[in-house]
Amino acid sequence: YSPRQYFISAITQGPTTIVTTAVDNDYVIGQLVRLIIPYEAGIRGLNGRQGYVISLPAADQVEIAISSVGLDPFTTSTARNQPQILPIGDVNNGQVNANGPFVTQNFIPGSFINISPA
Repeated sequence: YSPRQYFISAITQGPTTIVTTAVDNDYVIGQLVRLIIPYEAGIRGLNGRQGYVISLPAADQVEIAISSVGLDPFTTSTARNQPQILPIGDVNNGQVNANGPFVTQNFIPGSFINISPA
């Protein structure tokens, strides 16, 4: 199991954000993800934001714990850079890292310290 990045085909705004991917995705509830939204796709307030997956409404949808209330709408574009959703972390297997350096944070099984850019 290795979640990967996916192109975004639609975004439903609200107190939580539902991201529809261009193809079925393999994200799981509790996984941390980041949104990359180029200028042409609108909804710039979500660019670089990260949040946890809280539900999977459909095989090609991910509900994320990020509020998108009041942001500009998402628009599709034929620009070279397409909006993406990508996982943060490593493969979700192995032992729980309960004794890591930041014991006050939650750890995903098999996790490591997040060193990806903010």
